[in-house]
Amino acid sequence: MSFSCVPDMILEPMIRNALMEDLGSYGDVTTRAVIPAETTYTACLNARADAIVSGMQVARIAFHLVDATLEIETHVVDGQPCKAGDTLMTIKGSAASILSGERVALNFAGRLTGIATKTASFVAETAGTAARVTCTRKTTPGLRLVEKLAVLHGGGFNHRYSLSDAILIKDNHIAAAGGVRQVLEAAKAHASHMMAVEIEVDRLDQLADVLEVGGASVVLLDNMSTEMLHEAIELVDGRMKTEASGNVTRGRIASIAATGVDYISSGALTHSAATVDIGLDF
Repeated sequence: MSFSCVPDMILEPMIRNALMEDLGSYGDVTTRAVIPAETTYTACLNARADAIVSGMQVARIAFHLVDATLEIETHVVDGQPCKAGDTLMTIKGSAASILSGERVALNFAGRLTGIATKTASFVAETAGTAARVTCTRKTTPGLRLVEKLAVLHGGGFNHRYSLSDAILIKDNHIAAAGGVRQVLEAAKAHASHMMAVEIEVDRLDQLADVLEVGGASVVLLDNMSTEMLHEAIELVDGRMKTEASGNVTRGRIASIAATGVDYISSGALTHSAATVDIGLDF
């Protein structure tokens, strides 16, 4: 499966900030000191582990922000699998420019490939069910857009990008407002017809209240045992979409999916993914 890229101009500010952080106030002094300005080279971005690739668009932008004259060919696009030893990208041109953009490109590529790979491992456990694996807002500050893109590259789906995307009533909202009925009545009174409403419950009696009051299109079944999830799905009986969250591990996700839940959300996809080793070789 291939993916349309987010327009480069949307990603550029994030990548430019990372380059400015790395280059500092005076640029790459090591490269400037030891590499003659006219030196050209061909470098390869190589995978050192089997993975699902993400971050190639970001790496390309990083190198081109350093030097627009670099010739870049992507061999394995975002969302595609790779094997250890595969060349993901070739960069030709100024050796100094390649070296100056190397670390930022690799940091993004390794991090995002790790997220895509972890997501793919979770998605594989849901085979044969209709459940969709989604991420959460537990992302690295400033990197949410690309981390959520990496989830898509791994075959997952995205939850909210920000607090402004949808009304998601959590347990603390319910506690502060005085109960399930109060928050749902308030949401019905204030929500636009274009704004989705989801509510979190962790008990079946709360779920019964949600179904009685109405006003939500999705219910988040939080930290429920597999047995309780089965009961909750039966209670909902198709009247609204269901999402399971909390204690979602690779070892448990298959049993969660088998309950018939529509969505399974996991913060681990982004906050606990291991970086995949990707190297730049001259």
